[in-house]
Amino acid sequence: MPTRTARTAWQGSLQEGSGQVELSSSQVGTYDVSFPKRAADDAGGTTSPEELVAAAHSACYAMQLSAMVGEAGGTVQSLEVTADVSLGPDKADGGFRLTGIALTVRGEVDGLDADGFGKAAEAAKVACPVSKALTGVQITLDAALA
Repeated sequence: MPTRTARTAWQGSLQEGSGQVELSSSQVGTYDVSFPKRAADDAGGTTSPEELVAAAHSACYAMQLSAMVGEAGGTVQSLEVTADVSLGPDKADGGFRLTGIALTVRGEVDGLDADGFGKAAEAAKVACPVSKALTGVQITLDAALA
């Protein structure tokens, strides 16, 4: 299996500095990052590690759920997956940590009822490689047929 690479170039201190994240493997773009914008309610045109984790998790989960629906005898017509990744203080060790991930999925699926879709959605949450990598973070799931 392949390895994918991203690179960050950072200049300056945490509060005054900034950086650029490059998606090196795909070469689809370079994105600005800064800690003040990371910690603000309005991202102001910059991304953050949390947004990048959310993107990775939503994409991975959609792929995994598509596989699980197929294994359960259904056919995915469409899936809409949102991952909300929260950052907060780490009360145990200081600094910050990911405090939660809320996955929301709405699906149009042939061949499964709401219960079957819910079971596939829960199984996908457990089996998704990004979910496995984030086992130290509480992950919630809201899954329903559209």
